[in-house]
Parts: sequence; C-alpha cells; structure tokens
Amino acid sequence: MSDDYYDAFEMSPVPAPGPDAVPPEPFRGIYGMPAFVTIATSDLAASVDFWTRGLGFFELFRIPGQVVHLRRWAFQDVLLVPAASVPEQAPVPAISFSFACVLSQVDSLVEACRAVRPNSVEGPRDTPWNTRDVTVTTPEKARIVFTAAKPFDPASEEARNLAAVGITAPGVGRGGNDDHGGNDDHGDNGGHA
Repeated sequence: MSDDYYDAFEMSPVPAPGPDAVPPEPFRGIYGMPAFVTIATSDLAASVDFWTRGLGFFELFRIPGQVVHLRRWAFQDVLLVPAASVPEQAPVPAISFSFACVLSQVDSLVEACRAVRPNSVEGPRDTPWNTRDVTVTTPEKARIVFTAAKPFDPASEEARNLAAVGITAPGVGRGGNDDHGGNDDHGDNGGHA
C-alpha cells in the first residue's frame, strides 16, 4: 500500500467511534457538494416521507416538480427527482450508496424504516472492517447502507483485517499528517521523507 495517504479525520462530520458517540446536528449550510446521489421516483411525496421519517433526512429545499434536496449531516446529500415510473417489482440495483451514522442511531433507524415500510430493512450486521451496517431498500428501489463504526479494539480480528491491508488506527504506526498541514503526537513526520 502506498505511503501517500494521511489521516484527515478533522475534515469529516463523522464522530470518533464508540458507544457514546453523538451524531452531529443536521447540517443546513449551503456548500458546493463534493458528491451526491440523484434518485428518480414515481411518487415524490412517498419518497420524501420515507427518506425523512424513515432515514432521518430533512428537506433542505425543493423546486416544485423538479427536485427535492434532502440532507442529514454535512456531505450527505440526496436529490429526489420525478420519474415517469419505477416498476414495483424492479430488481434492487447492484450498486448501493452508503451514509455514515453512529451506533446509537442503528436501532432507531431500523425501527423508523420498518414503521414506514415494514420489509425495507436488512440487518443490522457486523462487518470484518469494524462497522455495523443496516441495508435499506427505499421506495425507489435504491439500496442505501447506513454504516456505523464500532469502537476500535487494537487486539480485535477487525483490527488485524484492517492492518493486513495497510490501514492502522489514527496515531498507531503511520504518524500524522505533518506534510499536509496537520500535526501528530510523535514529534516526527510519521516516517515520511
């Protein structure tokens, strides 16, 4: 694995993993979106209802008949757009889109989605990369994954899985991002020349 990456957790709204992690407040600022997903729906009202009541998004704005812009945290943007039709029996797409959440949100997310659409949720399940994931199929047949980082245990199988591909916990082995305007706790440049 390349040595060209560095820790940049300070850029992210995602809190440090742990059972007491607190999700950030919904982000209502306007910014240039570095990435977003656009989902076509044949029933805009039903889709907005599911995404807001089930998935915890809020309506940032709408242009009637054109688009509804939804958001949760910063950089978690979804544009719902009208479509002529989305077949009820359409297969679930092979692609999915993932959103970060915190562990304390997993159970309530599952409950809220099942209250709005009873058969929309798979999981939660724990992954080999130290997350707990919930997969939700939306009314538009989009496959959305909410993923919550679990507390990091350096002695765990998940830590060994991550280390095997060159990913270590912040502050463990790689150093910081001195070369990129940050600092680290080791007093050196993290092994970078």
